[in-house]
Amino acid sequence: MSNHFTGLSLGPPLGDQRLDLCDLYAFTAPGDPSRTVLILNANPNADALHPDAVYRLNIDNDGDLLTDVAFSWVFGPPAADGSQTYSVYMATGAEARSPEAVGTKIVSDAAVSFGPQADVVTFGEYQVAAGSRSDAFFFDFDGIKNLFDTSGKRNFTAPHLGGKSPWTGVDSNTTANVFSMAIELPTAELAPQSELRIWGRCSVLRDGELVHADRAGHPSISSFFNTDDTKEEYNASEPAGDRARWTDQFVHLLGHTGGYSREEAIAALDEHGILPDVLHFDPSRPAVYPNGRTFTEDVIDIRVAFLTKNEAPPTGLSPHTDTLDHFPYLGDPHPATAS
Repeated sequence: MSNHFTGLSLGPPLGDQRLDLCDLYAFTAPGDPSRTVLILNANPNADALHPDAVYRLNIDNDGDLLTDVAFSWVFGPPAADGSQTYSVYMATGAEARSPEAVGTKIVSDAAVSFGPQADVVTFGEYQVAAGSRSDAFFFDFDGIKNLFDTSGKRNFTAPHLGGKSPWTGVDSNTTANVFSMAIELPTAELAPQSELRIWGRCSVLRDGELVHADRAGHPSISSFFNTDDTKEEYNASEPAGDRARWTDQFVHLLGHTGGYSREEAIAALDEHGILPDVLHFDPSRPAVYPNGRTFTEDVIDIRVAFLTKNEAPPTGLSPHTDTLDHFPYLGDPHPATAS
C-alpha cells in the first residue's frame, strides 16, 4: 500500500516484484453515491502478474476482522508475446475466508490490458479491469532518504529535523506505471453494517501450498514500520492478530521517529486506527483518507507527520493530473521509455 519500498533492502516480497502490492484505494463512484470503487495495485514493473498467485481484496463488513466478501484475481501464464489473461472470483461468508480463489466466477479468461486503453469487463452491475495503468501514487523518494537516517541498519528512524527541509520538490513517480486490479459495484453488495474494513492480499503457490507474500491496508505502514527481519512475517500475518503482535514494534519506532512515550504512541496508533492494518471506509461519508482513499491525498505527508509528531515540513507535492472520472479511474499507462 503505497508500499513501493519496504524495509531497509527496499526489495519486493520474496524477491519477486510481481508479488508486490503497492496501493489500495476505496471510494464512492463519482456521480453515483450508490456504488463503490475498490482498486488494488501491484507490481511496479506493470508487466504480467504471477500465474501461481492469488491477488485478493478482502472486505470485512461487520467489524470482526474476518473476510465477509472476497474478490480474487488469478492470472494465466504469460504468452510468448507478453499477453496474459485473468479471471475473477467473488466469494461471501465462510467461503470468502479460504486462501484459494473460490466462489462465483464473475470474469473468465479476460485479456489483461497492456495497451494505451483499458479493457473493461461488465458482469451484471459489476465493472472489472486488470492491467497496466498510470500510477497515481506521488512521493519524493530522495526527500524521504534525506529525512531519515537509515545507516547502521536503522529503519527510517532518527529523522533530521529543524534544519533545511529534506524535500527536493521532485515527484519520483510522475511517469511510473503500475499493474492495477479494479472493481466497481453497488455498495449494497458489500452489505456494510457501518464502515467496511478492507485489505489486499497476495498469496503464491509454494510446494503445493498458498503462502501469504504481501498485504495492503493503510498506505505506507509496512514501508516505515517494518524491518528486513520482520517484513515477511508482517506480510504473512492477518489483521485480527495485528494489535497483539505488532503494537510493541510500532511503539518502539514512534519513540525513535517522534519522541513518543509509550502511552502517547499507543494513543496515537488508536486515534489513527493504524492497527489492525486495514483501510477503513464508511461509504456514507466522503472518501478522504483515512476514510477510504482517493488519488489526491498526500499519504507520505500524512505518514511522515504522524511519525515525527508533526515536526516534519510538508512535502509540497501535488497529485497527478492524469486520473480519470470514469472506470477504471487510473490514467492510461505512460509509454515505455528506452533504457
